[in-house]
Amino acid sequence: MANRKWSLLFTIALAACGGGDADQAGTDGAALSGSITADGSSTVFPISQAVSEEFTRANNGGVQVTVGQSGTGGGFKRFCLGETDISNASRPIKDEEKAICAQNGVEFTEMQVAYDGLSVLAHPSNSFLTCITVPELKKIWEPGSQVERWSEVRSGFPNEEIKLYGPGTASGTFDYFTEVINGKAQASRSDFTQSEDDNVLVQGVSGDPHALGYFGYAYYEQNKEKLKLIPVDGGTGCVTPSPETIKNGTYAPLSRPLFLYISKKALARPEVQGFVKFLNENAVTLIPQVGYVPLDAVKYQENLGSVATTTAQ
Repeated sequence: MANRKWSLLFTIALAACGGGDADQAGTDGAALSGSITADGSSTVFPISQAVSEEFTRANNGGVQVTVGQSGTGGGFKRFCLGETDISNASRPIKDEEKAICAQNGVEFTEMQVAYDGLSVLAHPSNSFLTCITVPELKKIWEPGSQVERWSEVRSGFPNEEIKLYGPGTASGTFDYFTEVINGKAQASRSDFTQSEDDNVLVQGVSGDPHALGYFGYAYYEQNKEKLKLIPVDGGTGCVTPSPETIKNGTYAPLSRPLFLYISKKALARPEVQGFVKFLNENAVTLIPQVGYVPLDAVKYQENLGSVATTTAQ
């Protein structure tokens, strides 16, 4: 999967850069150089990482992009202290985070870049779980839940202990899931295996026959041969997450937007402008290759227009 993915991305990069190095030149005509630091959501990480590798290649290594994955909350902590140029986020910034940014003089531009379907996963050998309802998810994951065995979730399920896997509390995925399933962000039982790294969750669920976990759709796509994707019934019947159901909103309530937050101070630098431009010009083709759902092409043009407006101020 990985080799095919990067081969596709390289093809995209070649197409994007067909106009030569001038396409990635700064406003003074010189080739771009410098460094960019991004951190935040592990869900958005594959997008930023893919863009960073191809953008660096397009600039012949002149721009070095570092992308971390400390979780949405952890990313905003660094961003609002002025430590990073870009914050990857799987939820909108909170009011208290905005206040910290304002205290530190960090102004920013919010930019939606894709859609994700937060996915519920089980081990491939699980033959009984063919769909799960939102009330059942709440019964399992709500604060103080006493559910320990599958038989306690639904009559007829086996009397086997459930092993739960989910993102850590600094993750935007955790915030989103707990809000739409349990009714309040950060409200969750705590006795589960948690990690800010979705690859750790993939390993956990794929290695445990009685597991149940949740994380971004892209990590299912990259590991579909060792995971079972569970349809979710949000009240109108069982719906499986797919690019179509995520984008049209029928995969409810677990479809969500993904964002970049870009420091306005950083956007004054040609290399950051170039990175954001490269992402938006290639997003429609690139984002599906890393397992996410792109916006309509017109939205990326609007993103480019907002960047142009911001840099002109």
